[in-house]
Amino acid sequence: MKIKLFGLIGYPLEHSFSESYFKEKFLREGLTNYSFQNIEIQNLQPFIENKELLSSMQGFCVTMPYKESIIPYLNEIDPCAKEIGAVNVVRIDKKGDNIYLKGYNTDAFGFEKSLLENLENKNIRALILGSGGASKAVGFALRKHNIEYKIVSRQKKEGKEYISYSELLPSIINSHKLIINTTPLGMKPYLSYIPEIDINQITKEHIIFDLIYNPKETLLILNAQRLGAKTINGFDMLCYQAEKAWRIWNAR
Repeated sequence: MKIKLFGLIGYPLEHSFSESYFKEKFLREGLTNYSFQNIEIQNLQPFIENKELLSSMQGFCVTMPYKESIIPYLNEIDPCAKEIGAVNVVRIDKKGDNIYLKGYNTDAFGFEKSLLENLENKNIRALILGSGGASKAVGFALRKHNIEYKIVSRQKKEGKEYISYSELLPSIINSHKLIINTTPLGMKPYLSYIPEIDINQITKEHIIFDLIYNPKETLLILNAQRLGAKTINGFDMLCYQAEKAWRIWNAR
């Protein structure tokens, strides 16, 4: 029986639950000829040029730091992923001897679904901490629901929605009650770090959504809980986006 192989690419991957998530799914659903592997890579190009490996796969997930840099290597990109500017799922099709890669974004779907389950009032303004691929997916979902936001990055970027951490005044934190961490600060190897915000400005009126799911409670979440804020981690988002990826890979 031919093995149907899926995977996750990124670096590092020690924090990821994707492999165990899909292995448990295959076991639960009796999919004995399905396999999922973490593929830790420090350079994207050799992976893309490994035709033997790609031809053995049905598709793969993409995590940091390749959600944006993988786009030029794709044959096609889904309109939603194109608008976001980031890809976290790739479907592989074989066309004769050629390998055809199509990119999708399921992060926005997963974030949106998890957020709406925890958000009683959409009349709220948001801060997105970080400006990478995950940040772009979060911004896409917030725009869909007309939620105003600012993106906080280490360096000032062009665009009225961008501010730097040095510009993150207490008044801005106080007027933006939804704060979303899209940075790796809080997961291995950055367990003892939080984004550079004045944590003491967090109140019980704030909602802190940390996209990290391993650990379940990051230092940011623990501090926010101490101050009475509502907190959400990224585990439900992971599950929702993974199930959508599964539907994309199997829509043949």
